Amino acid sequence: MGELRDISVRYPDLSTQQLQNTFITSGTSKIPLTELVRFENVYSDRELYRRNQKRIVWIGADFDESLSLTEVVDKATEELQKITFPPNYTFHISGEEEKRSESFAGLKFALMLSIILIYMVLASQFESLLHPFTIILTVPLAGIGAILIFFLLGMPLNVMAYIGIIMLMGIAVNDSIILVDAINQNRRNGLDIIPAIVTAGQQRIRPIIMTSLTTILALLPLTIGFGESAALRAPMAIAVIGGLISSTILTLIVIPCIYFYVEKLRFKNG
Repeated sequence: MGELRDISVRYPDLSTQQLQNTFITSGTSKIPLTELVRFENVYSDRELYRRNQKRIVWIGADFDESLSLTEVVDKATEELQKITFPPNYTFHISGEEEKRSESFAGLKFALMLSIILIYMVLASQFESLLHPFTIILTVPLAGIGAILIFFLLGMPLNVMAYIGIIMLMGIAVNDSIILVDAINQNRRNGLDIIPAIVTAGQQRIRPIIMTSLTTILALLPLTIGFGESAALRAPMAIAVIGGLISSTILTLIVIPCIYFYVEKLRFKNG
């Protein structure tokens, strides 16, 4: 009592000929089934799939290894958009692409969080809200190099490349920290802003280049295909190398200019 049980009701297996010879009784008369219905042989799915209470059909395919997943998805989406679907019909690309989209969403959040944490640490160390902002500007300078090197090499930005860019955020700001800290020390020693910037650049150009160069050379072997997982490691290393090259060069040019205008604006408002 009180138990739920599944009850299956099946109609006896009949051939097409037997169905055509079937009669339906209506009162005292018998009506042939062929006068009421039209028989047609069709193929149907053995299983019906549903997702979020909607009936779906899965279509899977493999693609050539010479093509990237991004290229295949873009081409498939372009072709599917040319099709005029009936009402209440739509398409959705899932599988690896769906997982990749979810991974990118998580990595974007991690990237924003890393920038915020870097700014908070710099603000507490420099006891200022302006100069950490000057240092954080190294991040887009590094991003330019990371994206540009993938464009020049014709490689797609995959998940490992984004992980490399996130790593780059913490590495690229080191050059700016060294330079801005040297400028602040020169200012505390009594130098004016322009002599302090020029002197800091002369004093710190060698350690900045050496720090970046050692990191680039250490990551260089990862860009060479050794082993089965080389395709996974290479994009991460390439992103860091490209970002360090651009950030090192532009840090010595852009950051001093930004520092000068920030200080000029601060004294003007003060």
